[in-house]
Amino acid sequence: MSNEKKENVFKRIINKFKFPKIKIPVPRFTIKKPRLKITIPQTNIPFKKIGIVVRDIVSSLLIVSGGIGLLVSYVNPLPIINKYYTTSELINQQIVLLYKNLEVAVGVSIALIFVGLLMHVTNFKTWAKNIKATPRVILNSPMTFYRKLKNFRDWLLAKIEHLNEESAKWRKAFTVMRSPYSLLRSLGFSPQMALGLLVTTSTVGTGVVVNETVLAEKSFAAGDSGIYAASVIGGGADLDIPTTYSDEYNTLRVDLGATPVKEISISDISVGTAFTNSALPNGQTTALQISGNPNAENFNPTRLEIGEFIFEKNRCKTLTLSDIKAHTLIVEGNASDGQSLAPSPGSARMRTVLGGHFTADKMETKGGLYDRVWIQAPTSGVNGQIGKLTVSNIVTKGGSCVLSKIDVGTMTVRLNTTGNGDGFATKDFQIETSVQVANLQMNDNVEVSISEPATQ
Repeated sequence: MSNEKKENVFKRIINKFKFPKIKIPVPRFTIKKPRLKITIPQTNIPFKKIGIVVRDIVSSLLIVSGGIGLLVSYVNPLPIINKYYTTSELINQQIVLLYKNLEVAVGVSIALIFVGLLMHVTNFKTWAKNIKATPRVILNSPMTFYRKLKNFRDWLLAKIEHLNEESAKWRKAFTVMRSPYSLLRSLGFSPQMALGLLVTTSTVGTGVVVNETVLAEKSFAAGDSGIYAASVIGGGADLDIPTTYSDEYNTLRVDLGATPVKEISISDISVGTAFTNSALPNGQTTALQISGNPNAENFNPTRLEIGEFIFEKNRCKTLTLSDIKAHTLIVEGNASDGQSLAPSPGSARMRTVLGGHFTADKMETKGGLYDRVWIQAPTSGVNGQIGKLTVSNIVTKGGSCVLSKIDVGTMTVRLNTTGNGDGFATKDFQIETSVQVANLQMNDNVEVSISEPATQ
């Protein structure tokens, strides 16, 4: 056999035998390394805040120093200081030095102020950008201001329009609520009877009684008679509420005084005996009187001062204009049962009535039945003042219409019908010579046979 084969046979023989495995445990040793804990004390030092404080202090000192330098450069403080404290020679020398080198002192002071302000700049890029944009901002400032002003104007006008719309809605609502009262007045009921029917209304079947309505309070706007004391406005009185009212007193009276009234408008009413169960008050001959008051014992005469007076479309038994001073008098389209129009030349000025904040509000009434209408100035020596007075579509009977003792800017007497049925020889429409006019316009005034209207 070859040697190689002998080795293979020997290996096979050995592999058939299994020898036991002997395990010898080897002990393991663990060595723990000691850990040393060293506690480092933590200190919270606010370096950022300290830096801000230091910056503020330094910048304040720089700005104050610069300001003092500018002040001392232009104003010598030594005379003032020496009154209370004697300064040292060194300080005096320094101040003198400042005056000798004024340009340098001013330049250094400005530089100190600039550096002090510069220390507060955190973003130089933004700062430089703002400086660059400053000229454009200055140039555009007028237009910017105009746009802001325009926006404020539009906002204000929008609010005003909204308030006007709300006011109109409320006015319409009150008009609707007042419509039953106006309807009863138009049917010939007296103001007291109309209010009585509205305030105390009952249903026969159920016995339900209405004790109060929105019309329970008397007012000029509602067409209630009474005395409306415009002369005391400003003392807590309400112009629209009568100061005096009585069920037996059916005269619409307005007492004027020093307080101007912006506007008075009376229209669509019947006065005197023009309606059933009416009569002029005792001792009165005028159904409509608008005038000042004459001189009397312990009473100085008064007049009415009116900016614009419109007297149009009215029916009168007689119409008399006397003791009037007008800048412009327009008399046109009037028909009368005899007329005498003889005003005198005058030099009355153009006129308006101003009162500013203390001007009384507008007084307006439409529709109503009255025994008499009277506008006067009852306070001794105090003239009544009205910005605009409008008297329109008033039917009177049983008494005359008198316009007297008035100073007016523009007075218009237009489209009135006057007559008592007594013929042309009796002049029912008169403009007396005591009426003085600077500018006169008279057109289309005719004489027509006219009698008083029938009682309604």
